[in-house]
Amino acid sequence: MKIGLLLLIPLFAMGFLLSGCDDDPARSAQVQALRKRGILHVGTQSDVPRFSYVNPQTNELEGLEIDLARNIAEAILGDKNAVSFTMVTTQLREPLLDNGEVDMIIAAYTITEERKRHVNITGPYYIDEVGFLVRKDSGLTGLADMQGKTIGVIRGTTTAQAVTNEANKRGIGVQFLEFPSNPPILAALLSGQIDVYSVDKSILLGYLQEDTLLLPDGFDPQEYGIATKLENDKLAAYLDSLVMTMQQDGTLTALLRTWGL
Repeated sequence: MKIGLLLLIPLFAMGFLLSGCDDDPARSAQVQALRKRGILHVGTQSDVPRFSYVNPQTNELEGLEIDLARNIAEAILGDKNAVSFTMVTTQLREPLLDNGEVDMIIAAYTITEERKRHVNITGPYYIDEVGFLVRKDSGLTGLADMQGKTIGVIRGTTTAQAVTNEANKRGIGVQFLEFPSNPPILAALLSGQIDVYSVDKSILLGYLQEDTLLLPDGFDPQEYGIATKLENDKLAAYLDSLVMTMQQDGTLTALLRTWGL
């Protein structure tokens, strides 16, 4: 099931109507400070193919989120290359925002009500769903077969709770093993340390191999937004308007097509 931008239009229609604000976020002191500095500090990942990934052939970052950051840099600073990327882990995303080391996080950051209590998050630039990757010889065909199985997830993400909620609905008991990032989970799956690798489907597709299989099960839509420090409300409002504009003018559609999403 490919969701991508299909659900974005009704979501954006619900709000984020920033143009009617009395003060223009693009002219705010928070945005002007970035213009004066002349460079954006963006927290992203290096191990999520097609989103934010270090290409082993070029040793360069590439993907949807890298291009999104460059589009934002061009809008704010007039230079798409005026971006400094900091590699983040799930556990370090919010702390790096809080201490000012990065201006924003663009790293498959799922929008949740709990997270909105601690950071600002834009409307979604991508919508995915949780899925499962298994070995072809596992005999597993879906969540219904996973009673007593061990599922590998990234520590600090929303995946384990999403799987637990769905498993509970079906009366299925599973257990989890947490990892710091994606590559170790794939290694654990291939070695038999875990039975299932679970995260968002688009991420799993980047780790699909000849001897693995992406199961058809998909649930719990995952909306990705750009996170900023809670007090940087004007910057957050401006980023939200930029995401909306890129949705409306076809920029996001073109980026998704470029990266096969």
